[in-house]
Amino acid sequence: MEFSKIISVGGKPGLFKVISQSKNAIIVQGINDTKRVAINATQNVSLLENIAIYTYEEDLPLLEVFKAMSEKTNGEKVISHKESGNKLTSFFAEVLPNYDDERVYTSNIKKIIQWFNILIDAGIDFSAVTEENTAKEAE
Repeated sequence: MEFSKIISVGGKPGLFKVISQSKNAIIVQGINDTKRVAINATQNVSLLENIAIYTYEEDLPLLEVFKAMSEKTNGEKVISHKESGNKLTSFFAEVLPNYDDERVYTSNIKKIIQWFNILIDAGIDFSAVTEENTAKEAE
């Protein structure tokens, strides 16, 4: 599965893999199931590779955050996104100690952790995914 083709759709739970595009819609398939859905061009869609996390030095791509989480857990799932806010922020601070806690909210951390667990369930090995690979796959 190509990291460069994984998206989040506003208002829909979970993550999706882009299958194809048309003039007015994107055809996607759920990561955890085989349902295909047409996403209208007016819906809010975010490519995971374009998302970055605020740190005190520079914005860190989400892929780098996922790699740090994978290294910490040896490629296993992390804590549940339904844990308390304090547990979520303390875990995230262990993984990414220099994140900007004024601009990265608990709701953002919850979503990142949920996405990470979905991708681990889908079988993505973050130690094998590199930015160069995703750039080549996109071409």
